[in-house]
Amino acid sequence: MHFTSERRLDDGVLEREFTLGDIPGILWTPASATASAPTPLILLGPPPLGLGKVYPRLVARARHAAADGFATATIELPGKGDRPRWPAAEQALADLRRALEAGEPVSDEIIDAVILPLVDKAAPEWQAALDALLSLPEIGGPVGYSGGVISIGVRLAVVEPRIVAAGLFAGSFVPRAVFEEARRVTIPLHVLLQWDDEGNDRQAALDLFDAFGSQEKSLHADMGGHTGVPQHAGEAAAQFFTRHLK
Repeated sequence: MHFTSERRLDDGVLEREFTLGDIPGILWTPASATASAPTPLILLGPPPLGLGKVYPRLVARARHAAADGFATATIELPGKGDRPRWPAAEQALADLRRALEAGEPVSDEIIDAVILPLVDKAAPEWQAALDALLSLPEIGGPVGYSGGVISIGVRLAVVEPRIVAAGLFAGSFVPRAVFEEARRVTIPLHVLLQWDDEGNDRQAALDLFDAFGSQEKSLHADMGGHTGVPQHAGEAAAQFFTRHLK
């Protein structure tokens, strides 16, 4: 991990950009985090739009988490931002957009082509980032995962034992194979669902929640579209992480 920039935000949060090989990322740590008092970590899954486009949303989440005593970190997804183009993924996304614009059902084949290669590539990158982050003296466990592409969160909840709780955002297409993986998830889950999300298959989101094997799981549904998550929903998610990471 190589830090490329550093700045202190006005609330005392330290923001550092880094690279991990060719993967860009950002780490936010509260002013209270020191080598003698390491802080728990929440991994912030970004939407698949590029970190530059979603930075305002990510830094807002990071600052709220820092106020609760958590460090947060995010990394750029494969093929996004300034990372090398991924022609196969771009073609799959074009097929998805074409089906949506034509008002056609989105086939399992298109969903698989869009999501599964992304999950297969992104999950090991998150694990490598976690290795590097936990080697920093001011960062300690336990670790949570929050948001992003829900299928990536499912995969990490299955394969990464250092993640002990996850807050997931329903609202992206989910391959059938991910439903099978969901049955193997056992960590506590807090799932947010926007009931009127224009791009979300509501029934698929409910079916995925039902499939999770966790003994502790909660579904929080609010009226509104994809970007209309109410403030109280974020507060409930923060309480969830405080219960499980503190």
